[in-house]
Amino acid sequence: MRRIGPISFRTPLALLIISLGLIAAVWWWLAAPIQLARAPIDPAAKLECVSYAPFRGQQTPLVTTTEIAPEQIAEDLAQLAKISKCVRTYSIENGLDRLPALAKRVGLKVIQGIWLGNNRLKNLAQINVAVGLAKEYPDVIIALVVGNEVLLRGEMTAADLAANIRLVKSQVTVPVTYADVWEYWLRNREVYDAVDFVTIHILPYWEDFPIRARNAAAHVNAIRKQVAAAFPAKEILIGETGWPSAGRMREGALPSRANQARVVSEILDMAKREKFRVNLIEAYDQPWKRQLEGTVGGNWGLIDAARRKLKYPAGEPISNFPLWKIQMGAGMGLCVLIFMVAMLTLRRKPWKPRWMSWIAVAVAATSAGILLGVAADKLCQESYGLGNSLRWGLLLAAGVVSPLLGANALMSGRALPTFVELIGPRPGRTGSVLTVMLGITLLVTTLIAAETALGFVFDARYRDFPFAALAMAVVPFWALAWLNRPLVGVRPVAESVFAGLLMIAAVYVGFNEGPKNWQSLSTCLIYAVLGITLWRARAAQTPE
Repeated sequence: MRRIGPISFRTPLALLIISLGLIAAVWWWLAAPIQLARAPIDPAAKLECVSYAPFRGQQTPLVTTTEIAPEQIAEDLAQLAKISKCVRTYSIENGLDRLPALAKRVGLKVIQGIWLGNNRLKNLAQINVAVGLAKEYPDVIIALVVGNEVLLRGEMTAADLAANIRLVKSQVTVPVTYADVWEYWLRNREVYDAVDFVTIHILPYWEDFPIRARNAAAHVNAIRKQVAAAFPAKEILIGETGWPSAGRMREGALPSRANQARVVSEILDMAKREKFRVNLIEAYDQPWKRQLEGTVGGNWGLIDAARRKLKYPAGEPISNFPLWKIQMGAGMGLCVLIFMVAMLTLRRKPWKPRWMSWIAVAVAATSAGILLGVAADKLCQESYGLGNSLRWGLLLAAGVVSPLLGANALMSGRALPTFVELIGPRPGRTGSVLTVMLGITLLVTTLIAAETALGFVFDARYRDFPFAALAMAVVPFWALAWLNRPLVGVRPVAESVFAGLLMIAAVYVGFNEGPKNWQSLSTCLIYAVLGITLWRARAAQTPE
């Protein structure tokens, strides 16, 4: 075996084997399926009811001219009739006025929604159509919901809402209710007198103090009992409850496939034991909601939006990463490629690499191998709209390229380039193609990190944490800053500004999101590591 300095080629081979073993072990742990006492969706025990919106792909109710074809609604209802007894709607617009007739064909009952807002004429038009439908389909429409969270949105007073409810009640024979977040019922008790039954929304993820998934079902039951004690004379229907399958954490509340399945299963089991009615939100993932509520808003469905298939078929294991073998294999392939780049660099330029250089390559390769599948999964979930797709696509590309270029730089002894070497005065720019590529990767990573950090400081509620792809990119930069750092030079202004911004944002966001949010803490740690990396940068003085 040929040797280069004190280190033989057995060293990188041993480190590669260790890295591959760690990648396999972590993915085996990440993909471990959960076991539930009750299947979330069991065709043998149909759901009482589920919220339904008909929009697919680019369809959105935010465009007022959107009209859903009855054939599309009929296709959805035929699928939902296999798992639910009833669907809840929220308006009669966008073609939903045809839904009761279509529901009758497949044997579904309907809780018909009437959308109220601050436009009185539009409210009356909604009421007139819904009342007409209730009279035409008395065997299909089992209740009317006059307004959904209109008090929460502040678009109507409680007195006006009660008047609208009484107007509807005077014209129909079916039960009439209003639906809102449970706190708003307790704050507006006068609405209680107007309704036939109380419809409350309990969304543990969205509570002011978010509830962990393992405590969600108990929280739903506790709130239901609290509201029942406040309004003892009427039935309490849980009009919305559920859990998102993807999106950002809120304190300890983690959206995930496994957590969604667990929460839905436990709530349904509790409803059966405690004998109360539940309407789940929602039937299908709704991509359009991501425009308003980020990734998490579009992923409350029991059925996948694109494939139109149940996320949790009865009898199948439930994993957060159902494609984990492909993701693990891709990560292992990237890990091997990073080691190959390091070894080929060493063959072309023999010298005496330090142990720490090989360890740094191994750390970068292992972290990239583990996180590649996670980052790719997040890219698929979080890339909505051109801006998000471009941002997360560039960050993932930087996460893949950074460890490859970093391995080359670590083995060749090159330092991390400064921004001035890329875009500064021409005499000080680097002429190395690989150095330019590494510098561009660092610049892209820094700009995206800064943009997302500022977003979390000023408008954090619906933003996703880019911990996976960002870590893939930053780890090699950090290793280069410590191992191949120039001993002389001046601290560049640009790097110093970005370093300060990232460090301040990391501290603020960490405190703001709280110690339970590991997505936030991971992202803040990476911001801090990138900030330290940029602070250690040194640039040579440009000639006068």
